[in-house]
Amino acid sequence: MDGDSAANVENVAASPSQGHSGHGRPRDSGGRRVMDAKQIAQELADAHELLSQASMARLAYNGLDGRPRVIPIGIFWTGDEIVMSTAATAPKVRALSVRPEVALTIDAGDSPGSAKTLSVRGVVHLTIVDGVVPEYLAAARKNFDAEYAAEFERNCRAMYDQMARIAVEPQWARFYDFGAGRVPQFLAELAKKSS
Repeated sequence: MDGDSAANVENVAASPSQGHSGHGRPRDSGGRRVMDAKQIAQELADAHELLSQASMARLAYNGLDGRPRVIPIGIFWTGDEIVMSTAATAPKVRALSVRPEVALTIDAGDSPGSAKTLSVRGVVHLTIVDGVVPEYLAAARKNFDAEYAAEFERNCRAMYDQMARIAVEPQWARFYDFGAGRVPQFLAELAKKSS
């Protein structure tokens, strides 16, 4: 099975708890099934707790040389966007401006019963801002005590003349909660066969 076929299977597969059959869904120009905005919004709503608590994600993108990269990166969920920040001069900024297609995963839990993950595919919107990206500081205030967050902000303001605000526009999203039985379709089918 080639990579595109595997991606198509993943796009069709959904949690049995959500009752997605994959039949009759719209397709993109390459014939791959796509999610509509309502489905994406529901997946993000279902992942609200994970998004609100998460401070890190793994971002996958293609570098200027066309080779894939995956990096850990801090995130902040605004309620509408997954926002990341970096120095305006970071190599990923130039790469994302040329190839804005990304994949992102956010996960939590250290056992099968507590494992939750959100996988997102989409495009990024880059904005170069003077000073520090507001969501960067908001993430610090969420994750650090007040004294350390204030020191972090002072240091950031001294360090960055400009930053890149990287906002992900989801075009596909899937939330899994393994402890609640919300698992990828192929796993649900394997479990059903074995029982």
